[in-house]
This record gives sequence, C-alpha cells and structure tokens, in this order.
Amino acid sequence: MTGMELRATHASKDSEMEDGIKKGLFSSSKTESSSVKILMLMVPLLLLSVMVVSRSSSRWISFASLAANTTEENGVGKDLRHMVAGESEKMLSAYNASQFELQKSTPIVNRRLHPLHVLEAKLQQARASIKKVRKNDTINDLDYKPQGPIYRNPSAFHKSYVEMEEHFKVYVYNEGEHPIFHDGPCGNIYSIEGNFINRLETSKFRTTEPEKAAVFFLPFSITQIVHFIFDANASDYWLPMKQTVKDYIETVSRKYPYWNRTLGSDHVMLSCHDWGPELSKSLPELFNNSIRALCNANTTEGFSPSKDVSIPEINLPGGKISDSIGGPPPSKRPILAFFAGGVHGPIRPILLQNWESKDPEMQVYKYLPQNLSYTEMLKKSKYCICPSGYEVASPRIAESLYSGCVPVLISDNYVPPFSDVLNWKSFSLEVPVKDIPNLKKILMGISPRQYIKMQRRGAAARRHFEVNLPPKRYDVFHMILHSIWLRRLNLRFHGGQFS
Repeated sequence: MTGMELRATHASKDSEMEDGIKKGLFSSSKTESSSVKILMLMVPLLLLSVMVVSRSSSRWISFASLAANTTEENGVGKDLRHMVAGESEKMLSAYNASQFELQKSTPIVNRRLHPLHVLEAKLQQARASIKKVRKNDTINDLDYKPQGPIYRNPSAFHKSYVEMEEHFKVYVYNEGEHPIFHDGPCGNIYSIEGNFINRLETSKFRTTEPEKAAVFFLPFSITQIVHFIFDANASDYWLPMKQTVKDYIETVSRKYPYWNRTLGSDHVMLSCHDWGPELSKSLPELFNNSIRALCNANTTEGFSPSKDVSIPEINLPGGKISDSIGGPPPSKRPILAFFAGGVHGPIRPILLQNWESKDPEMQVYKYLPQNLSYTEMLKKSKYCICPSGYEVASPRIAESLYSGCVPVLISDNYVPPFSDVLNWKSFSLEVPVKDIPNLKKILMGISPRQYIKMQRRGAAARRHFEVNLPPKRYDVFHMILHSIWLRRLNLRFHGGQFS
C-alpha cells in the first residue's frame, strides 16, 4: 500500500537553509580550525532540533534515543535512526561545500517530524508498556480492577485500557447530515449504532484536530441507509445503498488527506445491521483495509478477527436496560434451558424440531405464550439458548448476561464480542449445530459447581455489555472503543507506509 511521503517537509527546510547560506547568514572569514570547532557545536544543536514534547506526558521524548530502544520489527526505530543520520549528513555536506561558519546571530533551523511519526512513536510506547505487563501484575485503579478467569489476561487488558484512556483519540468526520449521518437507532435491535455514534461525538475520545487522531470514524448508519434508501422493487437494490457509502468516502478523501495516505487502514465504520458486511463492499479498501465494527461477525462473510471488531447486538426497547438487569441466584432458577423466537435462518428450525414442547425442563417456544413474560423466563432459567437467525449475531447473548442466565451459543463461524479480551468459555457454553439433539444431555453433564462458577462469572462480565448514559468505564461503549484501539495498535507504520 502506498502511504504519504514524509520527506517534503525536510526538503523544504533544506532549501531554506541553502537560501540562508546564499544570503550571508554564514561567513568564511575564520580559519579552518575555528570551523571545526563550530562543527562540533552544530551536532548537538541538530539533535536538539529533532526533540518534541509529548503532550500526553510530562517527559521529553527524544526520537534519537527512542529510535535506539524501539524494536526493529515495528520499523519506527529504524526509520527514525535513518532520519536523524540523514539530517546530520545533509548539514555536514552543506558545511564542507561552503566552508562557512555559523555566526552568533544565526537562528536554529527547526526540523519538525511529521505528525504521523510522532503519533506512531506514542503508539509504540503503548505497545511496549502493554507487553511488559505480566499476567499477575497489579495496576492501581480505584474504580475497577479486571481480574479472574473471565479475562484472557486481566493485567494486560487493564494496562491496555488505561493506555487507551490516556492516548486514544478519534477524529469524526463532520460531513454528512441527519438522518443517515451522525445519527442512528437507539431503541431497537440495532440500537448499538445510534448509541455508539451519539456517545462518541460527545466523548473525551473525540478530537477536532485530525493530526492527533489515531483513527478516523465514518459516521454513517447502515440501519438508516437501509431504512431511507432501500427499495425492494429496484432491479439492483444494493446499488443506491452502496453508492451512498462510496460517495461519502470519496467526498472525505478528496477533502482530506487521511483516507488516501493509508488507503483507509486507520478508518472505522460501525454497523449492527445484518447488511453491514455487504455494504462495506462499497469500496474494496473499506472491506479489505478498514476496521469494521460489526454485530454480524461471520468469518465466512469476510470478518477478520485481527482487523475487524465484533460488537454485541443489544435490543433496547425504550432505550433502556434497567428493567433487564439482575436476577435470582442459581438455586432459584427452576428451568434448565429457555428459548423463544421466530423461525428464520437454518439453525432455529432444528432447535424447534428437537425441543419445542418435548421436555418441561427445556422451555423452547416459537411464540411465547401471552401469559409468560420473556424477561421473567430469562431470570428463571439456568441456561438461555442463543441460536443464530439469518445472521450469526443474537441479542439473546446480552439479554442472558443481563438476567444472570448462562448463554448457550449455537452458531457456526461466529466470533463473539470482545473475544480478544474475554474468555467466553469461562462464562458461556458453545454448542455445535450438529449437537442440538443432545442439548439436554450436554447441559445436564455440567456439574452444579461448574454451573455456579459460570453463572457468577457471567454476572461479572455483564458490566462490559451494559449501555449507560452517560457511558461508564468498561461498559459496552468503552469496550467497543478498546477493541478498535487494539486493532489500531496492530497497524504498524514503516517509513511512510502502513502494514
């Protein structure tokens, strides 16, 4: 991929220096020995000129020393060492060619690194800090300390989260108007779109200075595009929706340099609609390069766990979750397993065929009887069955965690939300589609002690799926941001290119 060339600034500064020489800012009236002394003074001045202040820390960052300490695999250290060495050679060449001497009144030539180099150096510091953390290290945090088996590495997650809070900035493009841009649903099954967009635009993570941004957010709502543009009678109903996404990206890419310099690699789109993956194909770079935060995290449809982000599908009727939170202890949950939902997709018909009205301990319904409350059934059940529909994601996963019910995921090729941080096996059960006929046997095979552990761990993991207004640390808004932050850390800047 072709990135932005960063040498133009240095070339212009070299030109200014040469003009200064021609205008007599330097003279040749002294002896050769005096000139050598002056040369010795110029070298430290040069090194000082490539020092920058880190605004996120009270320490000075010298890119000359930082380059010596960064890893070669990242490419930043090597690039910066070459930059410093190259500038020294240019200055020495200018001196030897002119045999001039620096006068006392000569101003220092200010050689500024490109902001992308500065940003990448800060991200490299964050990477190094996270790598240094050992699994059982403790980090002071009065608010919350991740711990226990629900996390893959609680200490590393904690350190990464703190680094995100300190350094992560997101630029949201201002272009576009409601209702398709800067807006989205907040009270239905796709509510995560509107909630995330609205909270991001008013959060401390948003920056109005794009040069300080680690990622760039594309503020369109796929759900709104489908609602306002989709025409079922059109011969190609995909075309106008894809054209809307394409036109927006082409607009910002013409107006700003940021999309073109990385071919979209540091840009983010978010969608909870089933058609999000398909509409991300509007531009090859959006599908192949950009960070896509998707509810429909299906690996057979191009979802890449190392690049893309799986986000939870959360149904928020009325825009709140307060009535769903909490439930009785394990000893007061008489129902073994529960499911109620429509028949769509290939998995649910198999579930209903095997278990609907077949066993009183397996409460499986196509349509929930009117005398039963869906929320109360969740809270009375030990296990809540979460099968995929037409697409892999299901709002029942979050609903199960809200109500204290252990989720049973039945889906093929699905990457659960926040899997890079959360150890889903510790608080949920994954059952292959082929094992649906043996579902009760599988559930009964889990010991009471193991079930209680899973139930309690699910209650601990619940905070990461809660929707709050305003957002709270470690809630679903911040977990989505953290997943995006991790994907951005996976991007490495190599002397003008991203990889």
